[in-house]
Amino acid sequence: MIKLSPKLSQKLSYLFLFLATILAIIPGVLIISIIIAKGWSVFFTLKFLTSMPTSGMLKGGILPAIIGTFLLVIISIFFVLPIGVGAAIYLNEYSKNNLFTKIIKLAIINLAGVPSIVYGLFGLGIFVIYLKLGVSIIAGALTLSMMELPVVITTAYGALNSVPLSFREASLSLGVSRWKTIVHIVLPNAIPGILTGAVLSTARIAGETAPLLFTAVAFYTPHLPHSIRDQVMILPYHLYITATQIPNMEENRIFATALALLIIVLSMNFIAIIARIYFRKNRKW
Repeated sequence: MIKLSPKLSQKLSYLFLFLATILAIIPGVLIISIIIAKGWSVFFTLKFLTSMPTSGMLKGGILPAIIGTFLLVIISIFFVLPIGVGAAIYLNEYSKNNLFTKIIKLAIINLAGVPSIVYGLFGLGIFVIYLKLGVSIIAGALTLSMMELPVVITTAYGALNSVPLSFREASLSLGVSRWKTIVHIVLPNAIPGILTGAVLSTARIAGETAPLLFTAVAFYTPHLPHSIRDQVMILPYHLYITATQIPNMEENRIFATALALLIIVLSMNFIAIIARIYFRKNRKW
């Protein structure tokens, strides 16, 4: 059996990890390169991004799909962020470590792994049929909120839990109430983790299709929505139907739609990275 020196073993390990990293990056780079190469000529025309679809989506732009995607994301975050952070505060700061709390935490972890299509069926039954919201923006946004709630709670809980206990003890020893300690001491120091989780959840919402099939999306609407009770086009579903359901669709238009969705998702991830770096630099511990 060949015995390698520690220095050689370390170099081989670094080489293996470097090659593994390159192999992981190459497929993503290739995919992005192909999308950009085939979609940029259509994407960078103002008409494609700012006009309505015409001729059964064979011509025109994707403005309704872009607006619909942003509406669903904004409304979903409006619901899920305060509820998710509030639940995380309760679990981390107020709840006792008993059987009931352990069951809640286990349920949250399990709900984060439920397939998105199941949430779509849940949204259909509760929001569309029972609450009579119909297939609409608000029904889709509420469905997405339910789907992302476990993720936001988990990330916010982790961020709150990472704040040193000594911060709380120092504040409480000065006679500050627990609630004011949470608001003025714990939450400001947990913002990097909470914000990162919220932005990454937003990026995931922007790319979802399955939960919205039964609750919000329309195959084709050549106009902008007038209220939250209207159906709406979204980029992921629009990309699917143009690629598979519409004959004679120009390939460049399909890749341009994919490029628009890719830019939105990557921009949100980039914002999360910048925000995390900024808050970590200004963190005092």
